[in-house]
Amino acid sequence: MRAKGSKLWASALSDASPTPYWTDRPSRPAPVPPLTSATTAQLAVIGGGYSGLWTALLAKERDPSTDVVVLESGVCGHAASGRNGGFCSASLTHGLANGVDRFPDEITELERLGRENLDQIEDTLGRYGIDCDFERTGELEVATSAYQLDWLHESAELTRSMGYRAEVLDRDQVRAEVDSPTYLGGWWDRDRVAMVDPAKLAWGLRQACLTLGVRIYEGTPVLGVSSGRDGLLLRTPHGEVRAARVALATSAFGPLVRKLRRYLIPVYDYALMTEPLTVEQLGALGWRHRQGLGDSANQFHYYRLTADNRILFGGYDAIYHFGNRIAPTLEQRQDTFARLAEHFFTTFPQLEGLRFTHSWGGVIDTCTRFCAFFGTAFGGRLAYAAGYTGLGVGATRFGAQVMLDHLAGQSTERTRLDFVRSKPWPLPPEPLRSLGIQLTRWSLARADEHQGRRNLWLRTLDHAGLGFDS
Repeated sequence: MRAKGSKLWASALSDASPTPYWTDRPSRPAPVPPLTSATTAQLAVIGGGYSGLWTALLAKERDPSTDVVVLESGVCGHAASGRNGGFCSASLTHGLANGVDRFPDEITELERLGRENLDQIEDTLGRYGIDCDFERTGELEVATSAYQLDWLHESAELTRSMGYRAEVLDRDQVRAEVDSPTYLGGWWDRDRVAMVDPAKLAWGLRQACLTLGVRIYEGTPVLGVSSGRDGLLLRTPHGEVRAARVALATSAFGPLVRKLRRYLIPVYDYALMTEPLTVEQLGALGWRHRQGLGDSANQFHYYRLTADNRILFGGYDAIYHFGNRIAPTLEQRQDTFARLAEHFFTTFPQLEGLRFTHSWGGVIDTCTRFCAFFGTAFGGRLAYAAGYTGLGVGATRFGAQVMLDHLAGQSTERTRLDFVRSKPWPLPPEPLRSLGIQLTRWSLARADEHQGRRNLWLRTLDHAGLGFDS
């Protein structure tokens, strides 16, 4: 059986293009020219992903006269914003449980702000005519081991306590929604998650910024930031920007503010995309409500349908490379792709013969609290938001608001939150950083293999408030 399965996975992967599916389409916009001279701006945004694009867009909405420049090292949306799973969540804290554990006194307010943020994203898409296949389907979390069933009930009960709809499903009910022999139960969070096409969202925000008069320079990495008499000086390979205020929105990439290196961890996540399902194949699954799906393991998978009924299947492996290493060569990992293909056909054996068209990886910016953190530098003239831990499709808009509040020197309901004012625990230097991360990964895998039982290392992290919540 193993040999037959191995051949199946190899065959299914044999023609997969080593590039993100979302950006590998002719609808992608042509790049705009790089910066080749000196210029000035009232606000310079470093990074053209969701975080930077939301910041530029919201700055123009707050004051249309503001002169805004976006500097992007590649093309807008080419990194995490164009290669994620497209789960647009209302959660600002990487899940309700993580928020309750870390910010119990503020969780009601954080959930309200998160709901408003998701509603405002949907409103923005309508106002600017951004077609990114936005579907407010909710998310279905499934149990694939018996010990996870108790977690499902606890998660659903916590969700209902916040006033949300959360429906617990037994084995037959969950398989009536999406049919997999691995499912033992599930719960459907109906209110807090929408599915989007992530690249089309980034491209739509980019176009909205251009329409409002934001100047975008692609192919323009920022090599350094320094103080000047009239603000900050941003140095690029072929030009420079003098800006009164700067928003740093570079995710895990090369922190231009030294202190961020103590907090950020770049972790590689990987995904596969299938060819479109036939009517018969889709019928064999059910999946009529098109929810996003995730399982309840520590090393978890996430998966969803696209507009043309492909399946994105990702997660499980989260790979850290010594010294916070980031490189294009790390975006392909054949062992992980083979493992994901094996898990895919174990989850959906009725799809035997289906092929994968794309395989890719990308960097997630995480930190010890597994949700975003915020701050300023250069005497308040630069603001940053980072550490979204893979749940930034929606939360980056909130982070953009926080950065703009900080740069304006405003005290708002956002900036007064302990969630915004506090920082995660810093990470130790290498080699302790790598040793701790690898020990944690090994321990999480062992917990999944032993009915969720957490070893001494994980219990110690839990006690210190550093426990991982997927």
